[in-house]
Amino acid sequence: MKFLVDDALKDSDRKADDLRREKDLDMNSPDRLRLVVLGAGGGGGNTINRLSRIGVTKGVEMIACNTDAQDLKKIDQGITKVLIGQKLTRGLGAGGFVEVGERAAEESKQDLEKVLAGTDLVFMTAGMGGGTGTGSLPVIAEVAKDAGAIVVAFVTFPFLMERSRLDKARQGIDNLRKVADTIIIVDNNLLVKYFANLAIDKAFMVADEIVSRAIKGITDTIYEPSLINLDFADIKSVLGGGKISMISVGDGEGPEKVNLAVKNTLSHPLLDVDYKGATGALIHISGGEDMTIGDTNKIGEMLTKEMDNNANVTWGARVNKNLKDKFEVICIMTGVKSPHILGSSLRDVGGAYVYTQEVDHWGIGGI
Repeated sequence: MKFLVDDALKDSDRKADDLRREKDLDMNSPDRLRLVVLGAGGGGGNTINRLSRIGVTKGVEMIACNTDAQDLKKIDQGITKVLIGQKLTRGLGAGGFVEVGERAAEESKQDLEKVLAGTDLVFMTAGMGGGTGTGSLPVIAEVAKDAGAIVVAFVTFPFLMERSRLDKARQGIDNLRKVADTIIIVDNNLLVKYFANLAIDKAFMVADEIVSRAIKGITDTIYEPSLINLDFADIKSVLGGGKISMISVGDGEGPEKVNLAVKNTLSHPLLDVDYKGATGALIHISGGEDMTIGDTNKIGEMLTKEMDNNANVTWGARVNKNLKDKFEVICIMTGVKSPHILGSSLRDVGGAYVYTQEVDHWGIGGI
């Protein structure tokens, strides 16, 4: 668990790495993929700001949407700001009313269509249980899907003490799952359970680590040249279609770098994922000049050991001179089971979700 906290706080190192990457990215290239990170409402805007400040989204466009004009003023420069529902709310916010957030997004659909036109992949984030994020995110996700994008949503579930927000959050997630390809739920109650003694801003940075690792892993995989390349079509085939997918990034260094890389990729204290029987995987491994084919093969075997015998596995590898005695791995698995991850196709088989307070996590079951 310590590696998550350490990585979440490595702001300066990340900025240096990503500024180096940005020099190699032609943002105006006509054939460049358009990857977007979008935050809706106050919670989503806070996450967008934190991600921008730690520098993990170079090469990715960032958008903040809100009904609250004052909140949008707090968003950092360089992030596109969209005030939704201006006629409805006059820029004063949704007042915690989900229906107002939804109507605001509907009112501003043309503006949303403009900023999301031509998007290939959009990561969306919001805090469930409020008005703007909960109400608007399903509408925004639908706009992105209509634009042809793969939609991966990262949302937070409220603290149990926020009683009135719990039902709103459940309903918002239910609406969102009908549109998004994959929803990853970060339960704020697990922050309290595992990181109770961590300063509150740092605790939320650990939660943001799930989003930042996914974004950085996918952009690196797409844009940086590899010995064995993976392209966007590979990623789209894994993430698309509404199946339950998990995006995870891990690393390992030193004598046990292979085992550590696998362990850190497959484990996260804020998510409970069962990989047994998974039906597909996309794996990309980066290592130093000392990386051997035996090491990469062992990492792949260990990551896929519990998968279905007929699973479709695609992999790639890259030599990075800056990685001395270290591996970095991104793994996208589909067909996993998790109380914290929902796929839109679940509704086709009568899937439902419930929040079980006694065990502090989401459970998925049939109606």
